Amino acid sequence: DLLESEIFGHAKGAFTGATAARSGAARAAHGGTLFLDEICEMPADLQAKLLRFVQTGCVVPVGSNGPEPVDVRFVSATNRDPLAEVQAGRFREDLYYRLYVVPIELPPLRARGDDVLLIARDLLARASRDEGRRFQDFDPDAAALLRQHPWPGNVRQLQNVIRNIVVLHDAEMVAPAMLPAGFLREPSVAPLPVPAEAPFPIMPLAEMERRMIQAALAETGQDVVRAAVLLQVNPSTIYRRLQAWKSAAAG
Repeated sequence: DLLESEIFGHAKGAFTGATAARSGAARAAHGGTLFLDEICEMPADLQAKLLRFVQTGCVVPVGSNGPEPVDVRFVSATNRDPLAEVQAGRFREDLYYRLYVVPIELPPLRARGDDVLLIARDLLARASRDEGRRFQDFDPDAAALLRQHPWPGNVRQLQNVIRNIVVLHDAEMVAPAMLPAGFLREPSVAPLPVPAEAPFPIMPLAEMERRMIQAALAETGQDVVRAAVLLQVNPSTIYRRLQAWKSAAAG
């Protein structure tokens, strides 16, 4: 009832808590556009009522028997494949074809190539202006990391990453070490077996990590990205370690 009321409205006393009449989003959008987000999450019974609304152009508020004409343009969105939902029986086929008139596919951020950097630069400029910071751009290594990230959270995740950088740092260029610690999840790497015939001296784990990173950088001519491939870690891990060692040496 509550979800139906959000769209179609309700009459006073239609259900517990309905102390006053409510117009609902459909009637509020009369003469304009009704945007229905995450439409594939809609329960089956509400899909039937929405289909009736699309077909007749009339809404029936909860607790009312009188249909009311409403003139709206429908725009709906979903992060699922609606046709797959139809085939799985979770979305009405007749409603799908009613709404599927002018489809617009928005690819995920990971599939939009250099658009990631265009969006990131715009977000950086806005956040810097809001927070009074000096950031102008991303250095090449930071830009490469943003470009290759899969961005499961799409633009919202990118926005949060940029905000985190701007709030916690201040510089003209964003460096890889400024990226949030959990930005790139390090892949799980199975430990390499140690040959019994070639034992190595036991040392603190931090020192072993440092030696391995330095050896990989020496092997690749100080190319951080190639060194990260050899070590099977993300480049940001190496950048953060180098920054930490540099800060410790300076201190």
